Amino acid sequence: MSCSFGKKFRLTVFGQSHSKAIGAVIDGIPAGVRLDEEKIKALLSRRAPGKNAYSTKRREADEYEILSGTVDGMTCGAPLCAVIYNTDARSGDYEKLKTLPRPSHSDYAAYIKHHGFNDVRGGGNFSGRMTAPLCFAGAVAMQILESRGIYIGAHIKSIAGIEDRAFSPVDVSAAELENVKKKDFPVLDDEAGERMKAEIEKARAELDSVGGVIECAVTGLPAGIGEPMFDGVENVVSRAVFAVPAVKGIEFGLGFASSELRGSENNDPFTVSDGRVLTETNNSGGILGGITSGMPVIFRAAVKPTPSVGIEQGTVNLETNSPARLVTGGRHDPCIVPRAVPCIEAAAALAIINLM
Repeated sequence: MSCSFGKKFRLTVFGQSHSKAIGAVIDGIPAGVRLDEEKIKALLSRRAPGKNAYSTKRREADEYEILSGTVDGMTCGAPLCAVIYNTDARSGDYEKLKTLPRPSHSDYAAYIKHHGFNDVRGGGNFSGRMTAPLCFAGAVAMQILESRGIYIGAHIKSIAGIEDRAFSPVDVSAAELENVKKKDFPVLDDEAGERMKAEIEKARAELDSVGGVIECAVTGLPAGIGEPMFDGVENVVSRAVFAVPAVKGIEFGLGFASSELRGSENNDPFTVSDGRVLTETNNSGGILGGITSGMPVIFRAAVKPTPSVGIEQGTVNLETNSPARLVTGGRHDPCIVPRAVPCIEAAAALAIINLM
């Protein structure tokens, strides 16, 4: 199923942006896990809309309700099901989109695939709203991983070409990952973050939007996790990360930059430290042959500009099959990148827990 992910820790996401509720069902979660609900709420709060000038004005508390899978706060072995109610949908904003698809949205492709029966309200099940249950499941997965000494965190690497400093590829710490999660604007260099916010505000004032890049790190992974070919770490992580609708690219380690180097420059020489085999550099992003090397897993995801903008654009009228013009209504983020940071963390957690 297209809305399910994983084999051992299997997530199914349900609902639409403007349906009564959205939610997640997790099958395969171990019994006896005490859920730290404050951590779940904290991650969902980082993704939630309507909290600042650089996010949509749609206000959703993203409070969840667990329907099954726990007894007295402990998982009991049954599928864990949680719902998040939609409380601030304005479906009327999307009425004209039944015949006028928005540029760079799923509207037209979904119209063809589903023979015109697709839900255009807020993007339906193609909406970034669906990352809320993804984040719920990722928060649960992260708790299990943290109990095994594995930590996941991300930051805004760039917005509109303005760069934050990067994680250290060889010694990023769990403390650093946790510290950036506490920030309202998750960057390592706060001065760069202020310049990013200025660019977001400029785009918003001009009824436009900007995109960026998110860098994510996974620390504490032992060597030997993953498989060659189709179930490599890159493969599984990429599949999960592309569940975040705005993601258009991913790279691990040096990624595309490695293509410009010689092998002697790109290689990560092995060394021994305190009896552990490590590498002096980590251009491979902690993955060799699809298998973890014991170094931090580092990847970056490219996030496109929000396609819903207030500038008039060209489209077609699907009823008359003729050119038309459209100004997208509704409430939208001038930059989705800050709210996408916890979504990337959640997707990484779901991939890693399934690999383990």
